[in-house]
Amino acid sequence: MFQGTGSDVGKSLLVAGFCRLFARRGLRVRPFKPQNMSNNAAVTPDGGEIGRAQALQARACGIAPSRHMNPVLLKPQTDVGAQVVVQGTVLANAGARDYFRLKPSLLPAVLDSYATLAAEADLVLVEGAGSAAEVNLRAADIANMGFAEAADLPVVLVGDIDRGGVLAQIVGSHALLPAAERARVVGYLINKFRGDPALFTPALDIIGGQTGWPSLGVLPWFARASDLPAEDAMALDQRRGAAGGGGGRVRVAVLRLSRIANFDDFDPLAAEPDVALTWVQPGQAIPGDADVVILPGSKATLADLAFLRAQGWDIDLAAHLRRGGRILGICAGYQMLGRRVCDPEGIEGPPGEAPGLGLLDVETVMRGPKTLREAAGTDAASGLAVSGYEMHMGKTTGPDLARPWLRLGDGPDGAVSADGRVRGCYLHGLFAADAFRRHLLGLEGAATVDYDAGVEAALDALADHLQAHADLPALERAAGL
Repeated sequence: MFQGTGSDVGKSLLVAGFCRLFARRGLRVRPFKPQNMSNNAAVTPDGGEIGRAQALQARACGIAPSRHMNPVLLKPQTDVGAQVVVQGTVLANAGARDYFRLKPSLLPAVLDSYATLAAEADLVLVEGAGSAAEVNLRAADIANMGFAEAADLPVVLVGDIDRGGVLAQIVGSHALLPAAERARVVGYLINKFRGDPALFTPALDIIGGQTGWPSLGVLPWFARASDLPAEDAMALDQRRGAAGGGGGRVRVAVLRLSRIANFDDFDPLAAEPDVALTWVQPGQAIPGDADVVILPGSKATLADLAFLRAQGWDIDLAAHLRRGGRILGICAGYQMLGRRVCDPEGIEGPPGEAPGLGLLDVETVMRGPKTLREAAGTDAASGLAVSGYEMHMGKTTGPDLARPWLRLGDGPDGAVSADGRVRGCYLHGLFAADAFRRHLLGLEGAATVDYDAGVEAALDALADHLQAHADLPALERAAGL
């Protein structure tokens, strides 16, 4: 089990890399995360949902994702509440205090999912959540040492040197953990190192002297991490400029909503050499030179519709259209483009309704059951292939549905305005289709980016990176290989 000294230390990426490394050796490898908190979710073939990090890890193993790979998924809807998904299915909406009381009752489901994966695997690589040393939450823990104890797992601690203070991260974790949990730690990894590792040798001696834990590797900064989908929306806070390479002659702006979901939808756009992709942060205006503005998915549609207006983005969007620009909406972004959004049962927060942006002649009423499915079809205008997944609550109706954006296997999806400059749909992942993406953006000629091949190459490069810098014999001994 890989546990961290904090959030965003690179646990998800390391597990993906080790999944690819050991799968290349012919082992049956499975990823597992007992509890995840993320609005970036993936649909499993059996109609469940898990964190997208576990879906990437499954891809690294060369297998389809399973609802058992992330048996508890928390999808934040407010600052103090989240939707609780257990073994792929929504269980409840819970505030922080309610969830703390609920957690112990979820451990049997977590252990059941782990046993299911372990029965079919030679090696299960488990990812913790947040910090291993959150001892104030230990009594109800199912994500870190609580799970490691229940499943009797050895633990590798991961520290992030890039944020500074890595000695204190590791030594402080040792100081806070009780003796039995310290004994589970077989060693530590220093992640995101820049510079000359020889200069860090004295620090390793200090950590070893203070903790007795051995170093399992000092991992240099992995530059291709940006080629892989990020799990945590914290990553978007640093994406303020143009993300595309080359001349960036097509300018795409994506709105950074407060409860943004499935933001890796836009990674293929950022990978295009001819695209300059900008994340519009709260408090910023939508760039006046944008060609395309995208409203992404959200876990709280009404709340983020109000957030959008509070930023003045509704005014910017109207000005963007007057200048001849285009607007795309994906999932909740699609719903916001309509005349009205209604949530009478409080599915995504307090019950209520609000006028939408009025850019599409449709309206949405939130109601169950939740749509969770993989889907494929074509762009209605060009006939080019698209594929992805749907993950949403709500039913959308209205005259503009007569002009669907997509035609999927079981019928039309989405809507297009009469002038063709505003369109929305429920299909996540559609921009990964290379030919469709370039056609949509008006880029002539054959695709210069094979997005899926780029993800595969980055996973292989990550596995090579870990092969070169981690103490694999020690890790293998700890895993009983």
